[in-house]
Amino acid sequence: MNPLRQDAATRTKEEIETIRHVYLDLDQGGPEALESVEDSSVVPKPNYVLTSSPGKFQVVWNVEGMSLDEAESLLHAMAREFGGDPAATDATRVLRLPGFANKKYETDFYVQARKESTETYHLRDFKLHLDAQDSPRYNHHNRSRRESSPGSSLSQSEHDWAYAKRALARGDNPETVIQRIAQHRAADKSNPEYYARHTVEKAMAELTTSPTQSRLNSSADGEKNQEPGH
Repeated sequence: MNPLRQDAATRTKEEIETIRHVYLDLDQGGPEALESVEDSSVVPKPNYVLTSSPGKFQVVWNVEGMSLDEAESLLHAMAREFGGDPAATDATRVLRLPGFANKKYETDFYVQARKESTETYHLRDFKLHLDAQDSPRYNHHNRSRRESSPGSSLSQSEHDWAYAKRALARGDNPETVIQRIAQHRAADKSNPEYYARHTVEKAMAELTTSPTQSRLNSSADGEKNQEPGH
């Protein structure tokens, strides 16, 4: 997705010449997951959608003017927001080729592609909040320290809770939200499933008991952080 230098000997980040694409690998959630991306106000209209397997999609945006660190922070933030594959968040990623067969199934599945936009986007067109926690270079031990630090503006747990409220308010399935949070906290939670379920239940309780106030709080969170955490 991003070209290597002419003299590159390996496919490593150091060998990337320029950032031309960012992408999202939706391997869970089926067409509903893709619909949530296409209907979202926090990312622009994708340039391409690849159907890489039955019910699985790779979403691609043409971009320019991004550094490698900015691109990878954005890849992590989008994967978090939409429940994408967290392993597909490196700038050296190779995606499926349209017209070629995916041979992981009993019957070959031929990758399909459709073009949705001819625009070229910039970092400012993506309304997700990019934080140090979104960087692949960010150590999860630092994240833990941040959670306990009184000087931090929002801890990762608060980001998770804010994300859960937003996702539930827009109608996402609670179990899907739980799986997204659990997937992205697997590296630093001993029981990410329990943590995610507790976070979502807390968000559901707030939305149920005080829907008006919750909407106001969510709006305030969004104004303060653009798109906090996820």
